[in-house]
Amino acid sequence: MKALLQKYKKLHVWLLANLLLLAAWFLFRGQKTWMTALAENITNPLRQAVGRLCYLTEVSVMEVLCVLLAVAAVVYTAWSIAAVVRAKGCRKRCAYGAALGAVNVALTICVGFCLLWGINYWTESFQDKSGIRAEPVAYEDLVSVTAYFAQQLSLAADDVPRDENGVFAVPREEILAAAPTVYDAAEQVFPFLEFDDPGVKAMAFSRVISAMEFTGFYCPYTGESNVNVDSPACLLPSTVVHELAHQRGIASEQECNFLAVMASVISGESAYEYAGWLKGYINLGNALYAVDREAYWAIRDMLPETVAADLAYNNAYWAQFADTAVQKVSNTVYDGILKAYGDERGVQSYGTVVDMLVVYYRDAALAGG
Repeated sequence: MKALLQKYKKLHVWLLANLLLLAAWFLFRGQKTWMTALAENITNPLRQAVGRLCYLTEVSVMEVLCVLLAVAAVVYTAWSIAAVVRAKGCRKRCAYGAALGAVNVALTICVGFCLLWGINYWTESFQDKSGIRAEPVAYEDLVSVTAYFAQQLSLAADDVPRDENGVFAVPREEILAAAPTVYDAAEQVFPFLEFDDPGVKAMAFSRVISAMEFTGFYCPYTGESNVNVDSPACLLPSTVVHELAHQRGIASEQECNFLAVMASVISGESAYEYAGWLKGYINLGNALYAVDREAYWAIRDMLPETVAADLAYNNAYWAQFADTAVQKVSNTVYDGILKAYGDERGVQSYGTVVDMLVVYYRDAALAGG
């Protein structure tokens, strides 16, 4: 054993460093004051600095790194197997070293994620800073806010170009080009959101991302906001706003979903306004459908054919990926990640956005817009 420890001394030191950092993370992550100070003074500025470098190219550096990592994993596995086969007299020792190296790389990636992004799950949240908190939703309020969103959605539907089938037809390039300024109005409402937006990047492997049921991905290692440009364009603007919320250090998916609606509808960009009302309506409508289908259909039937066309197109697109092996694995892994960072409701936490929307738009709904 001593000889083994000595032979792979550097790997064992690396392993010990990884384990100590992970232990420190789990031990201190509940200290909100410390986590907020660490994020605001070190990790957030570091991510943003790396992001400025990565945004010097339009190519998604995250995707390039993912491809390189996959290739490296295949090469390392093949090399390790060959090395073990050649090491006739010490195959177990060689296999141990190869496995230890792989474990260290995986742990280092995990440590990097915890320090660069996981910290933000334990800092002051958007709800803390804004005072908009998810509260238990009264049935009457859910109905009135859902109806309000349906009304605003119907009005916004006429302000965007459509194809021959009545489906949303704003070019994706135009949507992405507007990204750097879509938060300007929201920053006036919530000054703590102020940030020099670099925009978002279109993902080359968008179809693969769709199979995993993702519409976008913020990469803390590169500071990039990446969006799926294969999925229906009608909700792409709200996805852009969601990913730009992550740029501001907001980790909570439900809070980013709330901002995807709120910031979009006041952005002054017609495509974003429509997508914001549509996303909000979908979230609220799904919640209402679960408790009162009759009330849901009473509101749903008032939507114009153009909105119905977008909803049908969006549903048909995602239906092709439902219940696939990739989708199931992706959801299971992501659910585990959310729970690991303290969100015990896992993917069900997205329901919280409904509570936030009702709280924020209740007065406007009662006033009739």
